[in-house]
Amino acid sequence: MAEEEKQPRLDADDCVTPFQVEALDVRGRVVRLGSVLDGVLAHHTYPAAVKRLIGEAVVLATLLGSSLKFEGRFILQTHTDGPVDMLVVDFVTPDKIRAYARFDREAVEAAVLANAASPAALLGKGHLAMTIDQGLSVNRYQGVVALTGEGLEEAAHEYFRQSEQIPTRVRLAVGEELQAGGGSSWRAGGLLAQFLPAEAGRAAQADFHPGDAPEGTELHQVDDDEAWAEAQALAGTIEDVELVDKTLTSDRLLFRLFHERGVRVFEPQLLKAQCSCSRERVAGVLKSFTREEQKEMVQDDGRITVTCEFCGRTYGFAAEEVFDQLDS
Repeated sequence: MAEEEKQPRLDADDCVTPFQVEALDVRGRVVRLGSVLDGVLAHHTYPAAVKRLIGEAVVLATLLGSSLKFEGRFILQTHTDGPVDMLVVDFVTPDKIRAYARFDREAVEAAVLANAASPAALLGKGHLAMTIDQGLSVNRYQGVVALTGEGLEEAAHEYFRQSEQIPTRVRLAVGEELQAGGGSSWRAGGLLAQFLPAEAGRAAQADFHPGDAPEGTELHQVDDDEAWAEAQALAGTIEDVELVDKTLTSDRLLFRLFHERGVRVFEPQLLKAQCSCSRERVAGVLKSFTREEQKEMVQDDGRITVTCEFCGRTYGFAAEEVFDQLDS
């Protein structure tokens, strides 16, 4: 019999839903995004292929950042050699999301024409950094993993193998929904499942590849625990359309996956697209520069103008305001 934690029903969109499958020692979260993703994308004229990549990054950052139990932010950032050479997603606990992508428009258009504009291809190779920031009083934690041309989903798996050493399965999906009157909207979804048994030995994983070990060296192998093998197999049955289907709520999706084992679905956290920039924050950043650096920022009209790359909002300061900050 399946076991469901009774909670108020929400629409399928714009929330992160924790769950637990006790019989398989699995915990995880499901993210569903509709209007929030459109809100994140609305500030820039991104090509459709770039929007799809940003959607994946936003879902991944939300899956990871929503696990934080304190006030702070989770920052996902890529630096790569692909047409989209930088992605930044900023998740502020418990519910605020913003994102930005830097890309070569001509290279993206060429990739689309060559039918080579998958999210993994647009990223290319480089690295993915994931940073947890609890504020000025606590040192930042940062984990870095290589991007080898296989995309964000595989990079997330590699991160958990290397840094967290927690057996983890991640699924990401993004879809474009055409509107009857023209135009389109975007939807995205994802699932993260982790194997967290009471006996740590059951979650053992194979050692990393020995690299330059002599030829013929026997590689370390560890068979997956039966419960985790079953959980991975079930998570592997999820189709992209299920993760972006507006009529399929997270609790129904989880019931569909794990009903034979019993799944507890906990209260969802609603999400929103919201930039954290403000005039005060920008002024604080300007204050961190030296007087000479500030002078170089002054335009012909005697003002310093700063535009937020996330939301496009522009902040203007008289040069005297900024210089007074530095003197105070």
